Amino acid sequence: MKKVTVIGAGNVGATCAHLILSKGLADVVFVDAVDGLARGKALDLMQAQPIEGFRTQITGTSYRESAGSDIVVITAGIARRPGMSREELAEKNISIVTEVAGQAIRYAPEAVFIIVSNPLDLMCLVCKAVTRLPRERVIGQAGVLDGARMSYFISQLAPQCSVHEIHALVLGSHGDTMVPVISQSSVGTTLLTDVFSEKEIEDIVTRTRRAGAEIVDHLKTGSAFYSPAAATVKMAEAILTDSNERLCCSVYLEGEYGLSGMFIGVPAVLGAGGVKQIIELPLNQQESRAFKASFDSLTSYAQSLGLL
Repeated sequence: MKKVTVIGAGNVGATCAHLILSKGLADVVFVDAVDGLARGKALDLMQAQPIEGFRTQITGTSYRESAGSDIVVITAGIARRPGMSREELAEKNISIVTEVAGQAIRYAPEAVFIIVSNPLDLMCLVCKAVTRLPRERVIGQAGVLDGARMSYFISQLAPQCSVHEIHALVLGSHGDTMVPVISQSSVGTTLLTDVFSEKEIEDIVTRTRRAGAEIVDHLKTGSAFYSPAAATVKMAEAILTDSNERLCCSVYLEGEYGLSGMFIGVPAVLGAGGVKQIIELPLNQQESRAFKASFDSLTSYAQSLGLL
């Protein structure tokens, strides 16, 4: 049986663990800095086993039990609060991700690391530096979630079309400078520009960029967790089953799109061992400029924090 270690027993981590168990993808090792939290939630989940019928197991325990993990999912960190940007989280979460990544790599040196902690792209950079893993094995959960959010918003303006027929592509930073790629997004086989007005597309893009903040504003004391967890497990499933599925995620560029030295959201083929291929898409001039601006913004901020 495959094994996944989930670090952080908050809402995102717990939902990830539940989905992994329910899908029968792997056994789960649950770790959290708060004494008893991971153990208690693991016990709760195992008591659902007779009802749900899954055969996988979860233990709330220590990093030592993560030995042999195929994947380590890092969700640990301070959650975003109303009015707080993803970038403002950086200084608080750098020390947390540094600690947990350092602990995890000691016991699971062969694992693929999926980063969920925010600001996502910067936390990927922290994890890569701490673990010294090749770029194939440090991946950020980004475009799967952002694309899903955009698909949902499109479906609200095109009720005649199932959300499952909508293809929405989002590249760039997992934050305010994300780049919804309108030229390659569609409703069924029809491009968005042939379905919606310029104003409607602008509204979709704006709401996609603010999707996380919109949820934070409603919740007041928390942030999104169902959809981020679903996106994370989608990535984990591709790796665990070696499906070679093309998914948008944050990866470290080494010349792709003419850029190097930073994590940013692009399409990649995921399978056993992590990233198998980074896909370079043809972008129009406006999209290329926006993508470069997103990359430059991330790089500049990482430099200001001493991460580059």
